[in-house]
Amino acid sequence: MKFARLLAVLATAMVPSVAASQSSYLFVWAGGSGPGASDFMATIDANPASRSYGRVVATVPTGTIGMPHHTEQELGPNDHLLADDFTAGRTWLFDLHDPLKPRIMTSFGDVAGFSHPHTYSRLANGHVLTTFQYRADANTAKEMRGHASSMAGMNNPQTNVTGGLVEMDERGHPIMSASAVDPSIRDHFIYPYSVLPIPSIDRAVSTTTDMNFGDTVATSQWVQIWRLSDLKLLRTIALPPGSGAHIKANEFSGEPRLLADGRSVYIHTFNCGLYLLRDVARATPVATVVHTFDGTDCGVPVLTSHYWIQTVPADHGLVTLDVSDPEHPREVSRVMVGNDEQPHWIAIDHTGRRIVLNSAGKGNRLFIINFDPANGHMSVDSAFRDPGSTKPGISLAGANWPRGFKGNIVPHGAVFSR
Repeated sequence: MKFARLLAVLATAMVPSVAASQSSYLFVWAGGSGPGASDFMATIDANPASRSYGRVVATVPTGTIGMPHHTEQELGPNDHLLADDFTAGRTWLFDLHDPLKPRIMTSFGDVAGFSHPHTYSRLANGHVLTTFQYRADANTAKEMRGHASSMAGMNNPQTNVTGGLVEMDERGHPIMSASAVDPSIRDHFIYPYSVLPIPSIDRAVSTTTDMNFGDTVATSQWVQIWRLSDLKLLRTIALPPGSGAHIKANEFSGEPRLLADGRSVYIHTFNCGLYLLRDVARATPVATVVHTFDGTDCGVPVLTSHYWIQTVPADHGLVTLDVSDPEHPREVSRVMVGNDEQPHWIAIDHTGRRIVLNSAGKGNRLFIINFDPANGHMSVDSAFRDPGSTKPGISLAGANWPRGFKGNIVPHGAVFSR
């Protein structure tokens, strides 16, 4: 395959100047469109002491073109990483224990009668709790996979059938599963987005935003609470509206994160609301809005220690909140990465001091953000840049990517090595 040969040339041309055992790396799940394109996993040298800092040092293509989307938020304990191509409705399992030789272990599609996986959460028993947005009937499979060539995401006006949760092994073999359909509510447009397992109280919390951008019906203000041990759906609750200009802050529920008490959950929304969910294990959980951010389309957050770090496209950067008092979060820092950038995905390294940020918009660059866990302050790593560039960040428009490929690289999930 032409694209594979180009990737091999790139990998051999950019060997890092320090031993692999001494280096740190970024793994970036990305793709493109046009002649010679493919979805691929890329390894980037993320060791600041290396002469090849910020350079692509290895890649492995999947041979498919779709919409590379979510990976796990961090590398698995076995150095494996699950990643979905959302429009293709397919999961890829990568072995990344040797960063210079990333390897595809397997890939799989529908599981337990559900399609279009989105979020993967590893459990202590070695299994993976996964959200699947849709039921895998013939109409859904045909209609959605017909959009697999679109890198802009799905834009299908047809609504789909509610999916569910699946506990599976990392190769896609189901252990148990359950539908997210809840006949106790009138809203039938429930599409599992992200899930947070809470084993200590035998619960899981999932959110419901539809990744089909053509869906104008689902407002996705719903959060679902499950019994983790048998995936029984216990209840579906609506996040309450915000106020004033933020009245719709409750719509498009996104990422749930467990707070320090082990029982309370923060949930962000794509309409830039931040909600506190209390009493998850009780019959009447309570959700309240505790903060709103500017604009809309707030993307993936990180919770580290007592700090909540939020991507805010309207501000072209990140905002850090001190959440020591979960009912009254307090802004302590913000950083901008450029007026032409729209941050979406972030992940933090095992030291809690470096954040990888991908950005859409005209800039289309990948950044590393330095984070100070002592005070929550952030700064852009100016050394992580293309050779000869005056701007921080790595251009995803071709400079560090396969020669002969024309067009922008579109990244999504990105994680640090251990």
